[in-house]
Amino acid sequence: MAYKDLRSFIARLESVGELKRIVGEVDVDLEITEITDRVSKAGGPALLFEKPCSAKDRLTYAMPLVINTLGSKKRLELALEVDSVDDVARRIEELLEMKPPEGFFDKVKLLPKLSELGSFFPKTVKGGPVKDVVETDNLSLARLPIMKCWPQDGGRFITFPMVVTRSPKTGRRNVGCYRLQVYDERTTGMHWQIHKGGAEHFRWLERQGKGRRMDVAVAIGADPATMLAGVLPLPEDVDEFLFAGFLRQEPIELVKCETVDLEVPAHAEIVLEGYVDLDDIRVEGPFGDHTGYYSLEDNFPVFHLTCITRRKDPIYISTIVGAPPMEDYWMGYAVERIFLPLLRKQMPEVVDMHLPAEGIFHNLMIVSIRKSYPGHARKVMHALWGLPGAMFTKCIVVVDHDVDVHNLREVTWKAFNHIDPERDIQFTLGPVDQLEHASRLPNFGSKMGVDATTKWPSEGFARPWPDEITMDPEVKKKIDAMWSRLGLFTVE
Repeated sequence: MAYKDLRSFIARLESVGELKRIVGEVDVDLEITEITDRVSKAGGPALLFEKPCSAKDRLTYAMPLVINTLGSKKRLELALEVDSVDDVARRIEELLEMKPPEGFFDKVKLLPKLSELGSFFPKTVKGGPVKDVVETDNLSLARLPIMKCWPQDGGRFITFPMVVTRSPKTGRRNVGCYRLQVYDERTTGMHWQIHKGGAEHFRWLERQGKGRRMDVAVAIGADPATMLAGVLPLPEDVDEFLFAGFLRQEPIELVKCETVDLEVPAHAEIVLEGYVDLDDIRVEGPFGDHTGYYSLEDNFPVFHLTCITRRKDPIYISTIVGAPPMEDYWMGYAVERIFLPLLRKQMPEVVDMHLPAEGIFHNLMIVSIRKSYPGHARKVMHALWGLPGAMFTKCIVVVDHDVDVHNLREVTWKAFNHIDPERDIQFTLGPVDQLEHASRLPNFGSKMGVDATTKWPSEGFARPWPDEITMDPEVKKKIDAMWSRLGLFTVE
């Protein structure tokens, strides 16, 4: 059975020693961040702060705060209820390999698979725990233990929301994880970057001429697969709530909002309903971001609160970002593993890929390929830059199929031995992440591709390529047999 909600996941983490309760008061301004940063970098557990407080406001919050829930490989696997994230990738590969049935018996064989796919569609229900309390008067965000993460942050930020919008053009739903800076008790910034789905919906609001306001719902806290689906860079026509059903192998239950025409997870902890307005754009930021640097102030829409629905005893979920590794690295790891089959479907030559933590998701991608023709590595670079999920990648390193892309020592050794810098480094211009601070202009800059594959004569390499040093297999066997008698250290 899939996790029904956030609290069932928390119970699971606690039962296997992956969650630590903090019983004393800890300030939401900076203190929770400092504790979580130390724990996450040490590979520690999820943390449940039972008494988050604000010294500035002289307040102890009525709801606990949980953080770092997805901050390790083990917790990610627990969240997805798999032995390995690659198990999810294999399920996607099976779907991609489905072919149209040619005869009656093929159709019969396909029925169970089609039935399984149909069972993942979200179900709209009449009510749910998130409707335990419905507030439309005296609304206040001040009752939520919203964190100020870093000293130069522009304020307190909701950092792990599921922001739900609907396209004014197509009516298609989008769910994204966009931070919200709290301005006052009833308004926040809505930091959807220019390339994100929510931002595209907002732009279409003006193009369609259907009014100046757009409904928005912000769900905080749900089952882990649904929260993760809101983070994943899914294709535009894939509903995040549908994909959440695929991840958890059970449909998500949705409930209609009270004041906006949107649906939200029925088992969420808290839902903020409201709208953004074309006529209300304000400065948002700075914010200590996943790059390890502060993202600068910029103009973003304002989210206006119209209703709060919640459980009677809600749990507030948060996350922090900063210098890696942190919890967001493991979300990036899920992206890397889950979307590898989609990448291979479009580029069958791809063997594996890796997004190192220090590369901050979009600064470095290492890809191994089975090289078939001259210039093959450059074809792969440009194909990757043309994909929505990889378009911001600043540096792509392409290596041969036999290189372990997850072994940075091996990649570095092979890459720097294989390149002639002038010949093998490709520069191009294109869109960059809105958080990119080193580019010449906002949202536009240069990218670099490195062809670190073995060079062929047909690529202009006139000399013989040298053989890699390897020991004679018979000598290795002989030494293996005598190793224990030599009294030397154990080789891992």
